[in-house]
Amino acid sequence: MKKTILSGSTVSGDLTLGNYIGAINNWKQLQNDYDCLYFLADLHALTTPQEPKVLRDRIYSFFAQYLALGLDPHKNIIFAQSQVHEHTELSWILTCLAPMGYLNRMTQFKEKSENAKNTNNAGLFTYPVLMAADILLYQADMVPVGEDQKQHLELCRDLVGYFENRYGKGIFKMPEPYIGKTGARIMSLQDPTKKMSKSDENEKNFVSIIDDAKKIEKKIKSAATDSGTEIKYDPENKAGVANLMTIYSVLSGKSFEQLEKDYEGKMYGHLKVDLAELVVETLKPVREKYDDLMKNRDHLDSLLASGAERAQERASKTLKAVYETVGLLAPR
Repeated sequence: MKKTILSGSTVSGDLTLGNYIGAINNWKQLQNDYDCLYFLADLHALTTPQEPKVLRDRIYSFFAQYLALGLDPHKNIIFAQSQVHEHTELSWILTCLAPMGYLNRMTQFKEKSENAKNTNNAGLFTYPVLMAADILLYQADMVPVGEDQKQHLELCRDLVGYFENRYGKGIFKMPEPYIGKTGARIMSLQDPTKKMSKSDENEKNFVSIIDDAKKIEKKIKSAATDSGTEIKYDPENKAGVANLMTIYSVLSGKSFEQLEKDYEGKMYGHLKVDLAELVVETLKPVREKYDDLMKNRDHLDSLLASGAERAQERASKTLKAVYETVGLLAPR
């Protein structure tokens, strides 16, 4: 039997080139070899204030972006988190097991609470528990995670241990991390010491997968490099150039060594021009398919409903077992 992989993305901002290279490009390669579930984390988006209409439109937009990037809704189960109520129900049970001290130590909670403007709330504190519920509902064997998400997966694994210590084994699988080797972490274009983020307030820091060609070219040509001239992969001393080379390597399939040879004696400007062209050509069919999908919301609704139904069929089995194990009446 195929192993199960699950992952999702919070529906804030637009998916970036970093999301594509670091996550979704890997997901596309996994869909033939694994049993894959990918969800739109719309409940997680509520940890910050959302305009209802904007949030709903963004859910459709993210789903269309997933499909446009090549995720097959028939090979994979793709669904909106909020359409499967089992997520929130399991989250509450796990919350009652989660030590507050563990949640206090979550690095992302500290960062987000410091940066939040009048948005500190209990959801921001407990959302790693909802992430654990997302994973455990589907008996996931592996979860694709970046370096910044390892801590959340460790909490999930700890919660499995707490549950087993109190109620016994046999309900949840212990999930393992799946980390892509190349391009797992794409950095900000203007500040290559920070990860490229779709929630970044400065649009110059990221390329959205649905940006038009002119925007893409402008952002890449203005990307930070360094005061030198040599095009060499050196993340420690030439972080900006290394970031551009990482993007180039993943999209072209060329090694860093080959790129260094190709650009020997050339300037940063040559690399940026060629990379901008490569990114535009890579994302052009994505943008075209996205635009086409967004014109037919009924079609998107139908696919979302199908995905939610398939997801709920699995999630309900896990939740029923959990309810019976902890002493609650089974869901009707």
